[in-house]
Amino acid sequence: MRLPLILFITATLAAAEPVIEPGFTPLFDGKSLDGWWGCSTENPTVWKALSAEDLARKRADSIADITAHWRAVDGALVNDGKGLYLTSVREFGDIELRLDYRTEARADSGVYLRGCPQVQIWDWTDPEKFARGGDKGSGGLWNNSAGAPGKDPLVRADRPFGEWNQLRVIQLGSRTWVWLNGQPTVVGAIMENYFDRKLPLPPRGPIQLQTHGGMISWRNVQVREIAGDEARTMLRARADDGFATIFNGKDFTGWRGALDEHDIVDGAIVCQKGKAGNIWTAEEYGDFSVKLEFLLPPGGNNGLAIRYSGQGKASYDAMCEVQILDDTDPQYAKIDARQFNGSAYGILAPHRGYLRPLGEWNYEEVTVKGSTIRVELNGTVILDGDVGPVTEYESNKPHPGKDRKRGFFGFCGHQDPVKLRGIAIKRLD
Repeated sequence: MRLPLILFITATLAAAEPVIEPGFTPLFDGKSLDGWWGCSTENPTVWKALSAEDLARKRADSIADITAHWRAVDGALVNDGKGLYLTSVREFGDIELRLDYRTEARADSGVYLRGCPQVQIWDWTDPEKFARGGDKGSGGLWNNSAGAPGKDPLVRADRPFGEWNQLRVIQLGSRTWVWLNGQPTVVGAIMENYFDRKLPLPPRGPIQLQTHGGMISWRNVQVREIAGDEARTMLRARADDGFATIFNGKDFTGWRGALDEHDIVDGAIVCQKGKAGNIWTAEEYGDFSVKLEFLLPPGGNNGLAIRYSGQGKASYDAMCEVQILDDTDPQYAKIDARQFNGSAYGILAPHRGYLRPLGEWNYEEVTVKGSTIRVELNGTVILDGDVGPVTEYESNKPHPGKDRKRGFFGFCGHQDPVKLRGIAIKRLD
Protein backbone atom coordinates (compact mmCIF):
# COMPACT_ATOMS: atom_id res chain seq x y z
CA MET A 1 0.00 0.00 0.00
CA ARG A 2 1.35 3.44 -0.92
CA LEU A 3 1.77 5.57 2.19
CA PRO A 4 0.52 9.17 2.24
CA LEU A 5 3.19 11.84 2.23
CA ILE A 6 2.40 13.09 5.72
CA LEU A 7 -0.12 12.20 8.42
CA PHE A 8 -0.92 14.94 10.87
CA ILE A 9 -2.79 15.26 14.12
CA THR A 10 -4.41 18.63 14.66
CA ALA A 11 -4.37 20.10 18.15
CA THR A 12 -7.78 21.04 19.48
CA LEU A 13 -6.67 23.69 21.95
CA ALA A 14 -7.66 27.27 21.30
CA ALA A 15 -4.96 29.14 19.42
CA ALA A 16 -4.08 32.75 18.76
CA GLU A 17 -3.65 33.80 15.17
CA PRO A 18 0.01 34.09 14.07
CA VAL A 19 1.35 37.59 13.37
CA ILE A 20 2.58 37.44 9.78
CA GLU A 21 4.58 40.26 8.20
CA PRO A 22 3.66 41.49 4.67
CA GLY A 23 5.33 39.34 2.01
CA PHE A 24 5.88 36.42 4.39
CA THR A 25 4.27 32.98 4.40
CA PRO A 26 3.49 31.26 7.70
CA LEU A 27 5.09 27.86 8.32
CA PHE A 28 2.98 27.33 11.44
CA ASP A 29 -0.72 28.09 11.37
CA GLY A 30 -0.96 28.50 15.16
CA LYS A 31 -3.17 25.43 15.52
CA SER A 32 -1.61 22.27 14.08
CA LEU A 33 1.52 20.49 12.85
CA ASP A 34 0.42 20.76 9.24
CA GLY A 35 3.41 21.18 6.92
CA TRP A 36 5.92 19.56 9.26
CA TRP A 37 7.51 16.14 9.80
CA GLY A 38 10.21 14.83 12.13
CA CYS A 39 13.92 14.41 11.45
CA SER A 40 17.05 14.45 13.62
CA THR A 41 20.55 15.70 12.74
CA GLU A 42 20.74 13.81 9.45
CA ASN A 43 22.56 14.73 6.28
CA PRO A 44 19.77 16.00 4.01
CA THR A 45 21.71 14.83 0.95
CA VAL A 46 21.20 11.25 2.15
CA TRP A 47 17.48 11.29 2.83
CA LYS A 48 16.76 13.45 -0.24
CA ALA A 49 18.33 10.69 -2.34
CA LEU A 50 15.62 8.25 -1.22
CA SER A 51 12.92 7.21 -3.64
CA ALA A 52 9.65 9.14 -3.38
CA GLU A 53 8.01 6.14 -1.72
CA ASP A 54 10.79 5.64 0.83
CA LEU A 55 10.88 9.33 1.68
CA ALA A 56 7.09 9.35 2.16
CA ARG A 57 7.45 6.36 4.48
CA LYS A 58 10.23 8.05 6.46
CA ARG A 59 8.11 11.14 6.92
CA ALA A 60 4.99 9.20 7.85
CA ASP A 61 6.93 7.10 10.37
CA SER A 62 8.07 10.28 12.13
CA ILE A 63 4.60 11.58 12.90
CA ALA A 64 4.04 9.52 16.04
CA ASP A 65 7.24 10.92 17.51
CA ILE A 66 6.55 14.58 16.78
CA THR A 67 2.95 14.39 18.02
CA ALA A 68 4.28 12.88 21.27
CA HIS A 69 6.67 15.77 21.89
CA TRP A 70 5.25 18.76 20.01
CA ARG A 71 1.87 20.42 20.43
CA ALA A 72 0.12 23.63 19.49
CA VAL A 73 -0.86 25.68 22.54
CA ASP A 74 -2.34 29.18 22.34
CA GLY A 75 -0.74 29.92 18.99
CA ALA A 76 2.67 28.55 19.90
CA LEU A 77 4.56 25.35 19.07
CA VAL A 78 5.64 23.82 22.36
CA ASN A 79 8.28 21.10 22.61
CA ASP A 80 9.05 19.18 25.79
CA GLY A 81 12.79 19.03 25.09
CA LYS A 82 12.70 15.59 23.54
CA GLY A 83 12.04 13.83 20.27
CA LEU A 84 12.75 14.51 16.62
CA TYR A 85 13.20 18.02 15.29
CA LEU A 86 10.27 19.65 13.57
CA THR A 87 11.19 19.74 9.88
CA SER A 88 9.38 21.71 7.19
CA VAL A 89 7.97 19.75 4.28
CA ARG A 90 8.76 22.74 2.05
CA GLU A 91 12.36 23.33 1.04
CA PHE A 92 13.97 26.72 0.53
CA GLY A 93 16.94 28.42 -1.10
CA ASP A 94 17.49 32.16 -0.47
CA ILE A 95 15.19 33.28 2.34
CA GLU A 96 14.39 35.62 5.15
CA LEU A 97 13.16 33.66 8.17
CA ARG A 98 11.47 35.22 11.17
CA LEU A 99 10.27 33.57 14.34
CA ASP A 100 9.85 34.08 18.07
CA TYR A 101 11.10 31.60 20.67
CA ARG A 102 11.00 31.24 24.44
CA THR A 103 13.18 28.84 26.43
CA GLU A 104 13.56 27.59 29.97
CA ALA A 105 16.74 27.47 32.05
CA ARG A 106 19.47 25.07 30.83
CA ALA A 107 17.81 24.87 27.39
CA ASP A 108 19.86 24.06 24.29
CA SER A 109 18.27 24.35 20.86
CA GLY A 110 18.72 25.89 17.42
CA VAL A 111 17.40 26.47 13.92
CA TYR A 112 18.71 24.33 11.05
CA LEU A 113 18.89 26.00 7.63
CA ARG A 114 18.62 23.84 4.50
CA GLY A 115 18.66 20.89 6.90
CA CYS A 116 22.10 21.86 8.30
CA PRO A 117 22.93 22.95 11.87
CA GLN A 118 22.59 25.69 13.03
CA VAL A 119 21.68 29.10 14.37
CA GLN A 120 22.33 28.45 18.05
CA ILE A 121 19.79 28.97 20.85
CA TRP A 122 20.73 28.21 24.45
CA ASP A 123 20.87 29.28 28.10
CA TRP A 124 23.80 31.70 28.26
CA THR A 125 23.71 31.66 32.08
CA ASP A 126 24.43 27.92 32.39
CA PRO A 127 28.09 27.46 33.55
CA GLU A 128 28.16 23.98 32.02
CA LYS A 129 27.90 25.61 28.57
CA PHE A 130 30.61 28.25 29.07
CA ALA A 131 33.40 26.02 27.77
CA ARG A 132 31.44 25.63 24.53
CA GLY A 133 30.75 29.36 24.22
CA GLY A 134 27.38 29.46 25.89
CA ASP A 135 28.25 32.61 27.83
CA LYS A 136 28.50 34.47 24.49
CA GLY A 137 24.78 34.05 23.96
CA SER A 138 22.50 32.79 21.21
CA GLY A 139 22.39 33.70 17.54
CA GLY A 140 25.77 32.40 16.34
CA LEU A 141 26.52 29.71 13.74
CA TRP A 142 27.73 27.35 16.45
CA ASN A 143 28.62 24.45 14.13
CA ASN A 144 31.12 26.52 12.14
CA SER A 145 34.77 25.61 12.66
CA ALA A 146 36.60 27.06 15.65
CA GLY A 147 37.61 30.64 14.92
CA ALA A 148 35.53 30.82 11.73
CA PRO A 149 33.48 33.99 11.14
CA GLY A 150 29.97 33.67 12.54
CA LYS A 151 30.66 30.86 14.99
CA ASP A 152 30.27 33.17 17.99
CA PRO A 153 27.61 35.89 18.03
CA LEU A 154 28.88 39.45 17.71
CA VAL A 155 26.86 40.51 20.75
CA ARG A 156 24.90 38.78 23.50
CA ALA A 157 21.32 39.79 22.84
CA ASP A 158 19.29 37.13 24.73
CA ARG A 159 16.33 38.25 26.80
CA PRO A 160 15.64 36.89 30.31
CA PHE A 161 13.88 33.55 30.67
CA GLY A 162 10.13 33.77 30.32
CA GLU A 163 10.35 36.47 27.66
CA TRP A 164 9.97 35.91 23.94
CA ASN A 165 13.02 36.43 21.74
CA GLN A 166 12.75 37.60 18.13
CA LEU A 167 15.04 35.83 15.65
CA ARG A 168 15.57 37.07 12.10
CA VAL A 169 17.74 35.21 9.58
CA ILE A 170 18.66 36.06 5.99
CA GLN A 171 20.45 33.39 4.00
CA LEU A 172 21.77 33.97 0.47
CA GLY A 173 23.60 30.92 -0.77
CA SER A 174 25.80 29.98 2.18
CA ARG A 175 26.07 33.61 3.33
CA THR A 176 24.09 34.12 6.52
CA TRP A 177 22.93 37.15 8.50
CA VAL A 178 21.31 36.80 11.94
CA TRP A 179 19.59 39.36 14.15
CA LEU A 180 18.51 38.50 17.69
CA ASN A 181 16.09 40.93 19.28
CA GLY A 182 17.05 43.50 16.66
CA GLN A 183 20.82 43.23 17.21
CA PRO A 184 23.10 41.75 14.51
CA THR A 185 24.83 38.61 15.78
CA VAL A 186 26.11 37.29 12.41
CA VAL A 187 26.85 39.52 9.41
CA GLY A 188 27.25 37.76 6.06
CA ALA A 189 29.33 34.84 7.36
CA ILE A 190 29.59 31.58 5.44
CA MET A 191 27.57 28.87 7.14
CA GLU A 192 29.61 25.68 6.89
CA ASN A 193 28.21 22.30 5.90
CA TYR A 194 28.36 20.38 9.17
CA PHE A 195 28.03 17.03 7.39
CA ASP A 196 30.94 17.59 5.00
CA ARG A 197 33.01 20.74 5.40
CA LYS A 198 34.57 20.19 1.98
CA LEU A 199 31.14 20.84 0.45
CA PRO A 200 29.00 23.99 0.57
CA LEU A 201 25.47 23.98 1.91
CA PRO A 202 22.94 22.33 -0.39
CA PRO A 203 21.23 24.74 -2.82
CA ARG A 204 17.89 24.07 -1.12
CA GLY A 205 16.64 22.35 2.00
CA PRO A 206 14.14 22.41 4.89
CA ILE A 207 13.98 24.54 8.00
CA GLN A 208 14.29 22.53 11.22
CA LEU A 209 13.45 23.54 14.78
CA GLN A 210 15.79 21.65 17.07
CA THR A 211 14.93 20.14 20.44
CA HIS A 212 17.82 19.35 22.72
CA GLY A 213 16.94 18.69 26.33
CA GLY A 214 14.99 21.78 27.42
CA MET A 215 11.45 22.95 26.89
CA ILE A 216 11.13 25.55 24.13
CA SER A 217 8.21 27.33 22.49
CA TRP A 218 8.03 28.86 19.02
CA ARG A 219 5.52 31.21 17.41
CA ASN A 220 5.10 33.46 14.35
CA VAL A 221 7.30 31.14 12.27
CA GLN A 222 7.30 32.68 8.79
CA VAL A 223 9.47 32.82 5.71
CA ARG A 224 9.96 35.05 2.67
CA GLU A 225 11.75 33.75 -0.41
CA ILE A 226 14.29 36.28 -1.70
CA ALA A 227 14.46 36.94 -5.43
CA GLY A 228 17.69 37.33 -7.38
CA ASP A 229 17.70 41.13 -7.67
CA GLU A 230 17.45 41.59 -3.91
CA ALA A 231 20.01 38.87 -3.24
CA ARG A 232 22.56 40.39 -5.64
CA THR A 233 22.15 43.84 -4.11
CA MET A 234 22.82 42.53 -0.62
CA LEU A 235 25.74 40.34 -1.67
CA ARG A 236 27.39 43.20 -3.57
CA ALA A 237 27.00 45.52 -0.59
CA ARG A 238 28.66 42.98 1.69
CA ALA A 239 31.84 42.99 -0.44
CA ASP A 240 32.13 46.64 -1.45
CA ASP A 241 35.13 48.07 0.38
CA GLY A 242 38.18 48.86 -1.73
CA PHE A 243 36.69 47.85 -5.09
CA ALA A 244 37.15 50.09 -8.12
CA THR A 245 34.82 49.93 -11.12
CA ILE A 246 36.70 48.83 -14.26
CA PHE A 247 33.82 48.98 -16.76
CA ASN A 248 31.81 52.19 -16.92
CA GLY A 249 28.82 50.68 -18.73
CA LYS A 250 29.06 53.18 -21.60
CA ASP A 251 32.26 52.49 -23.55
CA PHE A 252 35.43 50.40 -23.52
CA THR A 253 37.70 52.92 -21.85
CA GLY A 254 40.47 50.97 -20.10
CA TRP A 255 39.97 47.79 -22.17
CA ARG A 256 41.95 46.16 -24.98
CA GLY A 257 41.54 43.26 -27.43
CA ALA A 258 38.70 42.31 -29.77
CA LEU A 259 36.51 45.23 -28.75
CA ASP A 260 34.84 45.38 -32.18
CA GLU A 261 33.45 41.89 -31.52
CA HIS A 262 31.61 43.07 -28.40
CA ASP A 263 28.68 45.44 -27.86
CA ILE A 264 27.49 47.45 -24.90
CA VAL A 265 23.77 46.98 -24.29
CA ASP A 266 21.95 48.48 -21.28
CA GLY A 267 25.23 48.90 -19.40
CA ALA A 268 26.44 45.35 -20.07
CA ILE A 269 29.21 43.91 -22.25
CA VAL A 270 27.79 41.44 -24.77
CA CYS A 271 29.92 39.22 -26.99
CA GLN A 272 28.56 39.22 -30.53
CA LYS A 273 27.16 35.84 -31.51
CA GLY A 274 29.68 33.89 -33.53
CA LYS A 275 32.58 36.12 -32.45
CA ALA A 276 35.25 34.56 -30.25
CA GLY A 277 37.79 37.29 -29.46
CA ASN A 278 39.17 37.94 -25.98
CA ILE A 279 39.04 41.36 -24.34
CA TRP A 280 41.13 42.42 -21.33
CA THR A 281 42.02 45.32 -19.09
CA ALA A 282 44.76 47.79 -19.91
CA GLU A 283 46.13 47.34 -16.39
CA GLU A 284 47.82 44.23 -15.02
CA TYR A 285 47.04 42.57 -11.71
CA GLY A 286 48.79 40.16 -9.38
CA ASP A 287 46.66 39.21 -6.40
CA PHE A 288 43.14 40.62 -6.64
CA SER A 289 39.43 40.14 -6.08
CA VAL A 290 36.90 40.84 -8.81
CA LYS A 291 33.12 40.95 -8.61
CA LEU A 292 30.67 40.99 -11.48
CA GLU A 293 27.30 39.82 -12.73
CA PHE A 294 26.63 37.59 -15.73
CA LEU A 295 23.55 36.50 -17.65
CA LEU A 296 23.70 33.28 -19.66
CA PRO A 297 21.70 32.48 -22.79
CA PRO A 298 20.74 28.81 -23.23
CA GLY A 299 23.99 26.86 -23.63
CA GLY A 300 25.99 30.07 -23.20
CA ASN A 301 29.76 29.93 -22.79
CA ASN A 302 32.32 32.56 -21.77
CA GLY A 303 35.03 32.80 -19.13
CA LEU A 304 37.15 35.04 -16.93
CA ALA A 305 40.76 35.39 -18.05
CA ILE A 306 42.96 35.39 -14.93
CA ARG A 307 46.46 36.90 -15.24
CA TYR A 308 46.29 36.82 -19.02
CA SER A 309 49.28 37.86 -21.14
CA GLY A 310 47.17 39.21 -24.00
CA GLN A 311 48.43 36.39 -26.23
CA GLY A 312 47.05 32.93 -26.97
CA LYS A 313 44.11 31.21 -25.26
CA ALA A 314 43.27 32.32 -21.74
CA SER A 315 42.20 28.76 -20.89
CA TYR A 316 45.81 27.60 -21.30
CA ASP A 317 48.11 30.63 -21.57
CA ALA A 318 46.72 32.63 -18.64
CA MET A 319 46.98 31.45 -15.04
CA CYS A 320 43.55 29.99 -15.75
CA GLU A 321 40.13 30.66 -17.21
CA VAL A 322 37.28 30.67 -14.70
CA GLN A 323 34.51 29.07 -16.70
CA ILE A 324 31.15 30.80 -17.25
CA LEU A 325 28.86 28.18 -18.74
CA ASP A 326 25.26 27.02 -18.85
CA ASP A 327 26.41 23.52 -17.92
CA THR A 328 22.77 22.41 -17.55
CA ASP A 329 22.43 22.40 -21.34
CA PRO A 330 22.27 18.85 -22.84
CA GLN A 331 25.21 19.60 -25.15
CA TYR A 332 27.47 19.62 -22.07
CA ALA A 333 26.17 16.40 -20.52
CA LYS A 334 29.44 14.53 -21.07
CA ILE A 335 32.04 17.22 -20.41
CA ASP A 336 34.82 16.74 -17.87
CA ALA A 337 34.07 17.99 -14.33
CA ARG A 338 36.95 20.46 -14.78
CA GLN A 339 34.94 22.20 -17.51
CA PHE A 340 31.80 22.98 -15.52
CA ASN A 341 30.69 26.48 -14.63
CA GLY A 342 33.05 27.97 -12.05
CA SER A 343 35.92 25.62 -12.82
CA ALA A 344 39.51 26.68 -13.26
CA TYR A 345 39.13 25.40 -16.78
CA GLY A 346 40.74 22.00 -17.29
CA ILE A 347 42.54 22.23 -13.92
CA LEU A 348 40.15 22.27 -10.93
CA ALA A 349 36.50 21.13 -10.74
CA PRO A 350 33.83 23.23 -8.98
CA HIS A 351 30.73 22.33 -6.98
CA ARG A 352 27.61 22.35 -9.14
CA GLY A 353 23.98 23.34 -8.72
CA TYR A 354 24.38 27.00 -7.74
CA LEU A 355 23.64 28.81 -11.03
CA ARG A 356 20.42 30.79 -11.09
CA PRO A 357 17.78 29.71 -13.61
CA LEU A 358 18.27 30.89 -17.18
CA GLY A 359 16.99 34.43 -17.59
CA GLU A 360 18.31 35.54 -14.18
CA TRP A 361 21.54 37.39 -13.49
CA ASN A 362 24.22 35.63 -11.44
CA TYR A 363 26.51 37.39 -8.98
CA GLU A 364 30.12 36.17 -8.73
CA GLU A 365 33.22 37.04 -6.71
CA VAL A 366 36.64 35.63 -7.67
CA THR A 367 39.70 36.00 -5.44
CA VAL A 368 43.22 35.23 -6.65
CA LYS A 369 46.12 34.98 -4.18
CA GLY A 370 49.40 33.45 -5.28
CA SER A 371 48.50 30.20 -7.00
CA THR A 372 45.14 29.89 -5.24
CA ILE A 373 41.75 30.79 -6.67
CA ARG A 374 38.40 31.08 -4.94
CA VAL A 375 35.07 31.41 -6.78
CA GLU A 376 31.91 32.42 -4.93
CA LEU A 377 28.70 32.22 -6.94
CA ASN A 378 25.47 33.74 -5.63
CA GLY A 379 26.78 33.57 -2.07
CA THR A 380 28.17 30.02 -2.23
CA VAL A 381 31.86 29.14 -2.59
CA ILE A 382 31.93 26.69 -5.50
CA LEU A 383 35.72 26.53 -5.96
CA ASP A 384 38.56 27.05 -3.51
CA GLY A 385 41.79 25.48 -4.68
CA ASP A 386 45.42 25.77 -5.66
CA VAL A 387 46.39 25.40 -9.32
CA GLY A 388 50.09 25.34 -8.48
CA PRO A 389 50.52 21.65 -7.58
CA VAL A 390 48.22 20.35 -10.33
CA THR A 391 49.95 18.19 -12.95
CA GLU A 392 46.98 16.31 -14.45
CA TYR A 393 44.63 18.20 -16.74
CA GLU A 394 41.45 17.66 -18.72
CA SER A 395 42.37 15.97 -22.04
CA ASN A 396 46.01 15.98 -20.84
CA LYS A 397 46.47 19.42 -22.38
CA PRO A 398 49.26 21.42 -20.70
CA HIS A 399 48.60 24.83 -19.16
CA PRO A 400 51.82 26.77 -19.74
CA GLY A 401 50.43 29.96 -18.18
CA LYS A 402 49.40 28.32 -14.91
CA ASP A 403 52.31 29.72 -12.90
CA ARG A 404 51.95 33.34 -14.06
CA LYS A 405 52.25 35.81 -11.17
CA ARG A 406 50.74 38.83 -12.94
CA GLY A 407 48.66 39.61 -15.99
CA PHE A 408 45.51 41.20 -17.35
CA PHE A 409 41.94 40.45 -16.33
CA GLY A 410 39.48 39.80 -19.14
CA PHE A 411 36.71 37.84 -20.82
CA CYS A 412 37.02 34.97 -23.27
CA GLY A 413 34.25 35.59 -25.77
CA HIS A 414 33.52 32.05 -26.99
CA GLN A 415 30.98 33.20 -29.62
CA ASP A 416 27.91 33.30 -27.33
CA PRO A 417 26.02 36.48 -26.32
CA VAL A 418 26.74 36.19 -22.60
CA LYS A 419 26.10 39.50 -20.81
CA LEU A 420 28.51 40.91 -18.19
CA ARG A 421 28.04 43.96 -16.00
CA GLY A 422 28.85 45.52 -12.62
CA ILE A 423 32.56 44.71 -12.99
CA ALA A 424 34.78 45.94 -10.14
CA ILE A 425 38.20 44.88 -8.91
CA LYS A 426 40.31 45.24 -5.77
CA ARG A 427 44.06 44.82 -5.66
CA LEU A 428 45.34 42.59 -2.86
CA ASP A 429 49.10 43.02 -3.37
